[in-house]
Amino acid sequence: MSPRVLLFTGKGGVGKTTAAAATATLAARRGLKTLVVSTDTAHSLADALGTGPGEVAPGLHLHQVDTQKSLERHWGELQDYARGLLVELGLDEITSEEITVLPGAEEIIALLELREHAQAGTWDVIVVDCAPTAETLRLLALPEALDWHMSRLMPIGRRIMKLASPFVRGVAHVSTPGDEVMSAGERLHRGLLEVRELLTGDRASVRLVLTPESVVLAEARRTLTSLNLYGYRVDAVIANRVFPAGGADEWRTRWVTAQSRLLAEAEESFAPLPIHTVPYLPAEPVGRGALAAVGEALYGEADPFAAPSVRPPLRLTADELALDLPGADRAGVDLARKGDELIVTAGPYRRILALPVALARREVSGAVLRDGILRVRFSSGDESGTAPEPGDGGTRSAAT
Repeated sequence: MSPRVLLFTGKGGVGKTTAAAATATLAARRGLKTLVVSTDTAHSLADALGTGPGEVAPGLHLHQVDTQKSLERHWGELQDYARGLLVELGLDEITSEEITVLPGAEEIIALLELREHAQAGTWDVIVVDCAPTAETLRLLALPEALDWHMSRLMPIGRRIMKLASPFVRGVAHVSTPGDEVMSAGERLHRGLLEVRELLTGDRASVRLVLTPESVVLAEARRTLTSLNLYGYRVDAVIANRVFPAGGADEWRTRWVTAQSRLLAEAEESFAPLPIHTVPYLPAEPVGRGALAAVGEALYGEADPFAAPSVRPPLRLTADELALDLPGADRAGVDLARKGDELIVTAGPYRRILALPVALARREVSGAVLRDGILRVRFSSGDESGTAPEPGDGGTRSAAT
């Protein structure tokens, strides 16, 4: 059986690393072989656990990405080509080496290594401390976005390179990528698709971490909508730093009142997802003992490692596509059809969905956003008709 994969994300500073570390510590104490890893370049996990990478407790392993080594292993051919090209253009080797470690490479490598760990069959639970929400959304959208480009450009690129290589070498005096470089790009493409399959599968889910503050709550709502747009299941919300009721101190009483109101809003916004709360602790929870106590308080009697019970956000039937978009409003949702693709926009985020053959051959007959679910209906007429060819203007509508 594949491992249970739990991803933790939230606005910067809300305590997602603490929630991830506490969950991982709790899993190990319950006898589950657990790996905890971060896609956040800050690497705060080691600080929270109070130790370095490796086996930090019985059954609990902390992994940190070695970007340089992993780059060489996963796509060394691409890096070697880029480095050699920069040298040919006149840069010294040290500068070329530094430039080819691209921004965002560490997060991508962390995803590829996550896939390897999941496929190894070693772990019962893998806990991922993700970067703050904006970076996480860009990262989780990457595999599908890259698939869209690679599927169209890679076959063309191979043909162009074969034809253009002699000209480029003779006129521009620089090397063109050979088959080994193109193959490395294809391997990276396949690896990221496997990452997406893992993270959208029945054994993976995301947990949103927030603090009871109006700005944080608003961002968490938008994040839930965006994660659903890209097909990732959210199975719980964690409210951190909640003031306990009681006490005569006026300052704390005001905080308790404000947080109670915001927690009630959160329960309404995220229903039916459970909201687990972590009290505002008298000291920062650092070390395995303190984190285990946070984990016990966080989940109570619930089983945080059971398979997610929430349904997949995207569902297809013979004549309808349904996509959960909780929190979205009609003004912020746009729908366009282009050939055999359906383009769904929710706020600032967009997803291009390749329709299955049975739906791609039909026209869109209507779309409605109701109760947080976008339903796109397809005509039930003659399925032998042809959809608009890619490159046509397509059709566009807003959900009604």
